[in-house]
Amino acid sequence: MSQNSLSAYAQDLVADVLATAEAENSTAPDTFTRRVLDELEQAGEIENTFTAYHKAHGLEVNGYGTNESLGTLDLFITHFSLQPEEERLPRAQVETLFKRLTTFVRRCREGLARYIDESSDVHDMCVAVEKALPDAPRLRLFLLTDVVSTVSALSPGDLDGLTVTHEVWDLNRLHRLASSGTLSEPIAVDFDPPLPCLATPETDRNYSVFLAIIPGQDLADLYGKHGTRLLELNVRSFLQTKGGVNRGIRDTLLHNPDRFLAYNNGITATASTVEFTQLPGGGQAISRIHDLQIVNGGQTTASIHYAHTRDKADLSRVHVQMKLTRVSPDRLQEIVPEISKYSNTQNKVTVVDFSSNHPFHVGIEKITRSLWAPAADGSGQETRWFYERARGQYTDALARERTPANQRKFKSLHPLAQKFTKADAAKYIHSWAGLPYLVSRGAEKNFRELMMRMGDNVPDVNTSFGQRLIAKAILFKATDKIVAAQDFGGYKINITSYSVARIAEATNRRIDLDRIWREQRLSPALTAALEELCVPVREVIVNPLRGGTNIGEWAKRPDCWEAVLAIPWTVPDDLIAELADQPLEDSAPAAPDDTTTGDIASVMAIAAPEWFAVARWAKETRNLQPWQRQLAETVGRYVNNSWTVTDKQATQALRLMDEAKRLGFHATF
Repeated sequence: MSQNSLSAYAQDLVADVLATAEAENSTAPDTFTRRVLDELEQAGEIENTFTAYHKAHGLEVNGYGTNESLGTLDLFITHFSLQPEEERLPRAQVETLFKRLTTFVRRCREGLARYIDESSDVHDMCVAVEKALPDAPRLRLFLLTDVVSTVSALSPGDLDGLTVTHEVWDLNRLHRLASSGTLSEPIAVDFDPPLPCLATPETDRNYSVFLAIIPGQDLADLYGKHGTRLLELNVRSFLQTKGGVNRGIRDTLLHNPDRFLAYNNGITATASTVEFTQLPGGGQAISRIHDLQIVNGGQTTASIHYAHTRDKADLSRVHVQMKLTRVSPDRLQEIVPEISKYSNTQNKVTVVDFSSNHPFHVGIEKITRSLWAPAADGSGQETRWFYERARGQYTDALARERTPANQRKFKSLHPLAQKFTKADAAKYIHSWAGLPYLVSRGAEKNFRELMMRMGDNVPDVNTSFGQRLIAKAILFKATDKIVAAQDFGGYKINITSYSVARIAEATNRRIDLDRIWREQRLSPALTAALEELCVPVREVIVNPLRGGTNIGEWAKRPDCWEAVLAIPWTVPDDLIAELADQPLEDSAPAAPDDTTTGDIASVMAIAAPEWFAVARWAKETRNLQPWQRQLAETVGRYVNNSWTVTDKQATQALRLMDEAKRLGFHATF
């Protein structure tokens, strides 16, 4: 690792955190924590993270997470320094920080939540940790810091019978993650004893294939340590234990473990490098695998892990066949998805390539690399929005500018604030499309949902699509700053996404995205509307309709979205005056089973005067919600002009018409 590149990364990191904290009215440690957690979540290291800072005598915590893939409970503590290059984090301080985190866990088990204000996000965190502890097979503690630590990790420990592991994400490790250009840190696995294998005839210099038998316990341990990171290049998600194949796997593991090798098809794996050792009796065995990925057999692997951890299955007699393909590192992203695609045939599932080479992401990258954004500051200097299709692309591009002068020029043309990732794009798209509850489920799950909904129906990523996607990015980022300025205290990402979704719905997606692109900012009318709207949106999010429901879980439910839609809020006149005549296209792919064509036909078959009549009736009687009255007027105008309504408008319009008739509406025109 170049010391110069590490130094540049440290300076950029601190500068970006401070700038973001100032813009979002947040503290630097909180901003740093959220940034690192977002990066680790996108890398598959963690899931379902939530930030909340609490410090008391002997304890401190900056957030928690629940990893559904591993079943672990994760806790985070942050050490943020303004001088990362000058400071070092010694072992004693690392141990002290982990001890403070451990004390927090113990206090949660003892009922710490009872002493915390119920309206605070810290209370939610304490309740969630207390509930998760009894069922968690393992507790993972993370130390996040922008300085170099003298230790990379501590040995596993024990907390009242619960296994505890420690991970240190320091400056060096964060830099490796940011500059690797891959989805996450490569997985390297040592086998002791080595795995005897059989090499197949080599037919292509870009790859070679080996056959081996891997012990079931080793496979379960691998998944327990790395989770879904093992499946990053897999084209399918783990199907849980609902499918017949998975139930069969579980039954075999519990009742006929000796027959598992005969009954199961095994796994297909890939690697960039495979190291061997010679066996005493002749032949070779695999001693180490670099960049291990399981591209077929993900459900087999996860089922073995779950059977061992949840059902206490004895894996000592379980063995799994493995076909291991060594692929040249420079061809890994090209060949592995094809291996995965053609080998995944056991279950009927939508084939989705989650890798960076998906045509959708390639298309966005191509468009943004050639798209000049209008100057927003009056300087006349056009800039570009940088789409990071693969991790580390921005850092790599900056590093290729050898001289400081060229690097300054690169940054001025590609401002860091205008960089966005695949996960960011999914947030912008789903918020605009009225799916904020998916955004609230976390970056990785939201991204996967976007790709699954898309399937083979890849949008036409042309110039207009690129400009409007960036406009949605500007809308989301500006709303995020508006929400931060309110100093609500927590749930910022949820309030932001729901506010964007609500205003898009209230305006029937007629917010002029093309104007936002041209001006690279929101209009004063739109800004004021969002400042007003985010307040009642926040009230709905932090006050779940179901008693005892955790706020974070409530925000992930469609019920929360229905409650936000019911907010009695109307679009201000000055914003109405600048709306586009027709709704802009919804770029969120529909779920595969969304079939609402019949609803559209039913809506268009109702005469425009009837839609106008129900809007007047609802206003006079104060029946229906304001957004429903507004929707009735909009649908009436669409029908009158022979414009086609969207699927979502049709579904909601029919619903409001049925509700109006139930409440006594009769057409009198």
